[in-house]
Amino acid sequence: MKPKNKLLLALLGIIFLSPVSAYAHTGMGHTVGFANGFGHPLGGLDHILAMIAVGIWAFQTGGKAVWAMPAAFVGVMALGGFFGIAGVGVPFTEEGIIISVLLLGVLIAVVVRMPLVINMAIVGLFAVFHGHAHGIEMPVVAFGLAYGVGFVVSTALLHLCGIGIGVLFQKTVSMRFVRYTGASIATAGVYLFLA
Repeated sequence: MKPKNKLLLALLGIIFLSPVSAYAHTGMGHTVGFANGFGHPLGGLDHILAMIAVGIWAFQTGGKAVWAMPAAFVGVMALGGFFGIAGVGVPFTEEGIIISVLLLGVLIAVVVRMPLVINMAIVGLFAVFHGHAHGIEMPVVAFGLAYGVGFVVSTALLHLCGIGIGVLFQKTVSMRFVRYTGASIATAGVYLFLA
């Protein structure tokens, strides 16, 4: 492996395993308005990695998946958010979020090829957990809508970052690094599971 590639791989590992707040949903802090909703997915490694992984996997799958998988995630996440607001229980929300990080990383690392509808169902299932976690912290006041729009926009941008990572690796080093990124995300999922 070239020294430049080793350095890039090491940097990815450091980023994905850095000791930032592991969980974005602590049940504490401000939950009012667009800015707080926008910042919520950015506040935890679990959400960041899962959202980026959806974008990377969509890019890796190619074709219609580049837009369909992120769109499915965002749409179902909004539905999960409504479940959270309405007080509808979703069992194992935290575990589902951690499993999403782990499994999405594995799917990227081993370059899983499935029909698009199956891929969309997988990201949709995980989106329920992520959306529910956001929704239970969303205020039930007028500002709650702005908060919801904020976390939807932030999530979509993280998906775009994942797609951008795929494009960057394809154009600069190798698609093999997309797989390495998936392995790094899966490793971070194991860390989150054990933390």
